[in-house]
Amino acid sequence: MRGSPASRECGHWIGAEHRYCRSGDGLRPYVIGVRCPLHTPAALARKPEPQAGPGLPAGAWTTPSPQAASAVFDEAAIRSGKRRSSPHTFRAAQAARRTQRE
Repeated sequence: MRGSPASRECGHWIGAEHRYCRSGDGLRPYVIGVRCPLHTPAALARKPEPQAGPGLPAGAWTTPSPQAASAVFDEAAIRSGKRRSSPHTFRAAQAARRTQRE
């Protein structure tokens, strides 16, 4: 397959010359395939290459989030019996609510 990372050559079709670029220097993968610096989407659009940003924080997927409002409503529904839950979960939710009131 032309332009795939396995081919390690630029897969841009140069229509005026009826050939693929096939350059092997400075290749980068893009959605459209592997491209050399002359044939990146930004270069073809005559725009500057986007600069690399800071990216995601190191713990972005491991950071615990605060309890969502939907979880609070869900617990209230379990306490009231409006949401199906196991009997022991229902009793535990009711007991927790009673201790909060006292």
